[in-house]
Amino acid sequence: MKIQKSMIILSQRLIVVMLGATLFACGNKQAGFQAGVPEYAVITIEPSVSKLNNAYPATIRGCQDVEIRPNVSGFITQLCVDEGSVVKKGQTLFIIDPVQYEEAVNMSRAAVNVAKAGVATAKLTAENKRVLAQKGIISTYELQTAENTLASQQANLAQAEAQLINAEKNLSYTRVTSPSDGVVGKIPFRVGSLVSPSSATPLTTVSDNSKMFVYFSLNEKEILKLTRQTKGATQNALNEMPAVELKLVDNTIYSEKGKIETLSGVIDPDKGAASVRATFPNPDGILRSGGSGVVLMPEEDDAAIVIPQVATTEIQDKKFVFVVSDSSVIATREIKILPVNDGKNYVVTEGLKPGERIVVEGIGTSVRNGMKIKPITPAESAAKLQQVAGQQTARK
Repeated sequence: MKIQKSMIILSQRLIVVMLGATLFACGNKQAGFQAGVPEYAVITIEPSVSKLNNAYPATIRGCQDVEIRPNVSGFITQLCVDEGSVVKKGQTLFIIDPVQYEEAVNMSRAAVNVAKAGVATAKLTAENKRVLAQKGIISTYELQTAENTLASQQANLAQAEAQLINAEKNLSYTRVTSPSDGVVGKIPFRVGSLVSPSSATPLTTVSDNSKMFVYFSLNEKEILKLTRQTKGATQNALNEMPAVELKLVDNTIYSEKGKIETLSGVIDPDKGAASVRATFPNPDGILRSGGSGVVLMPEEDDAAIVIPQVATTEIQDKKFVFVVSDSSVIATREIKILPVNDGKNYVVTEGLKPGERIVVEGIGTSVRNGMKIKPITPAESAAKLQQVAGQQTARK
C-alpha cells in the first residue's frame, strides 16, 4: 500500500512538472511571436486645411503696347532715342526728312494768299454791281454773275486753307512722337532708311510698363467650377478670386501680387480654354513686355485630406498607401490626388476617409501587403531612431 501510494504521488508530481514545462514553452513561444512583430509609424487621417497653388504658363505684356508707324513717306534723318529708352508722351522718337513737306506748306500758304486776294477783288466787284443795279444801270444778270464770282473765290479760299492745314499736318508728321509713356522696343530702321505708312514693319514699339498684363488660360472644367460657385456671374467670380503670384523664368517669385481682372467670354474650341488676364504693378520696371512666367493661383480647402508623400508608393502611374486595420494588419489601397502639390504632401480626393490609419515609414522597403505590425506614433518612431543613433555614437 505504501508503494502504491508513493507511485501515485510521484505520478502526480511528474504531471505537474510536465504541465509546467508545457506552459513555459507556450509562454516562451508566444513571447517570441510578440517580439517579432515590427513597429512602424502610423498616422490617423484627419481633415485639415490645404493651401496649394495651381500653376499656369503665362505671357507678359505691357498694359499698352503701341506700334509706332509713320504717317508720311520719307528718309529717316535722325534717331532721337535708342532701344530700351524710357520715353514720355509726346517725346520725339524719329525725324523724317521734312524738306518736301516744308515746301508743300509754303506753296499752300501762297495759294491761300492768292485766294484771299481773289475774294477781296470779287467782293469789291459784287458791291459795285449792287450799287449799279439799284440805280438801274446794269441788269440783274450782271449782278448775279458778280455774286457768283464772289462765292467761287470764297470757295477757292476755303479749299486753299484746307490744303494748308493738310500740308502743315504732314509736316508735323515728320517728327514721330510717342503716344504714351513707356519703354522703346526694337528699332529695325536707322538713319537713311526709307519708310512709309504702307511699311509692314513698324518703326518701333512703345510699351507702357507702369503695370503689366499677364495672360494665361483656364480650361473649361475650371471655368465651369468658378461660374457654378458664383451662380454664373463672371464679374462676381472675378471679384472673389484671390490675389495671384507670378513665378519668373529664374524660378523666383515676383515681389508684387496681381489681380485677375478679365475672363474671356469665349472658349477656344481648339484649346478647350479661355484667356484670363491678371494685372501686376511694375514700379521697378522688372517685368518687360514679351516676357514669360507662371501664374500661381492659390486654392484653399478647409476639409482636405492631406497625407505626406513618403506614405505613398507608385505603381504604373497609380498612387497607393498602406492602410492599417483594427487588427493591425496592413493592406494596400489605391488613392487619387490633386495634380498640384507643395512637394511634401498630397491632397487626396479619393481612396481615404477620416479616421482611417496609414503607415508613414518603411514604404517601398520593408512594408508588405498583409503584414501584421505594431503601430506607433511618428514621435515614438523618431525617438527610437534618435536612441539608436545615440547608442551607435557611444559605441564609437
